[in-house]
Amino acid sequence: MKQQICILGSTGSIGTQALQVIEEHSDRFEAYCLTANTRYELLAEQARKYHPAAVVIANEDYYEPLCRLLDDCPDIKVYAGVRALDEIVAADPIDMVLTAMVGFAGLSPTIHAIKARKKICLANKETLVVAGELICQLAVEHHAPILPVDSEHSAIFQSLVGEDANEIEKILLTASGGPFRTFTREQLATVTKADALRHPTWDMGAKITIDSATMMNKGFEVMEAKWLFGVPADRIQVLVHPQSIVHSAVQFRDGAVKAQLGVPDMRLPIQYAFTYPERLSLSEKRLDLFAHPLEFFEPDLEKFRCLALAFEAIKRGGNMPCIVNAANEVVNRAFLEDRCSFLAMGDIIAETMDTATFDPSPDYDTYVATDAEARRIAEEEVRGKR
Repeated sequence: MKQQICILGSTGSIGTQALQVIEEHSDRFEAYCLTANTRYELLAEQARKYHPAAVVIANEDYYEPLCRLLDDCPDIKVYAGVRALDEIVAADPIDMVLTAMVGFAGLSPTIHAIKARKKICLANKETLVVAGELICQLAVEHHAPILPVDSEHSAIFQSLVGEDANEIEKILLTASGGPFRTFTREQLATVTKADALRHPTWDMGAKITIDSATMMNKGFEVMEAKWLFGVPADRIQVLVHPQSIVHSAVQFRDGAVKAQLGVPDMRLPIQYAFTYPERLSLSEKRLDLFAHPLEFFEPDLEKFRCLALAFEAIKRGGNMPCIVNAANEVVNRAFLEDRCSFLAMGDIIAETMDTATFDPSPDYDTYVATDAEARRIAEEEVRGKR
């Protein structure tokens, strides 16, 4: 029986590469459902190629155009709206759900997939950033395994295979440093979105690429690692590693360090999440260690303020990571729309952290209310700085 996969966010970078993995191993996997937010034309193209049982367009404005494009494909059911996302992940035939949506929007369908006891291949980092404690509780309660897809967390997971209960002394979380690793703060004051979108190593969507440039992405990954591996943030060390060859590592109590190395190709961690504990062949370049130096640097928390703010949010706990995520989504979009400077992003996030209502013991309804409040505050701050 082929494993039936639902891809939340099939038109994004992770989603499109996941479809490549499914195509390469079409004897093992099948796309049961594909979803997108607004990119209905690409979703229709994917549907024609991979013939899923269903597609979902989250933005209902694109339902009719999508239906027209798939009018001659009666076997493919077309749904629209965020509620449809929550419902489709629970469909009986689905074996695993790849959560590749970007942002807070991925939280609700992930929760519904966990409650339906689906295997979760987690690429939506905001799910654990915003509601890590809740997600971990639900996963245990409903016996839903969570397999990391981020290259760094997959590397940590792979390094822990076979270690069972051996104590983790430290997690070494690597970061490329983004396009501005060697810039001064004065230079950062004038960078543009075009500069920020030129990532030196990875080909990612715009939102994650900007988060990488500010290093907020790495702060979010520290939060993810805390929940995925049960390691407090003060035992997670960020290392700037420009070559992106060492994807992350684990240091054990005897001083031994295990790392996962490979070429920068997201298909590898996607496929490993699909097939764990088995490894299948993958048609990618092989690592040539003679061709690459391996360098490591300490991140500059003054220059990259967003990373420092993420650590502060972890320390404060409660709904503060949710506040930071919401504010970051707002400033990220504002920067991409030329409504906010690069350095102002960190300033606005900090101001939102100071203003939004803090709750030390949030539940799901609190997260929803916090997200809305923090977005409103951040938008006001963006308008105030124009």
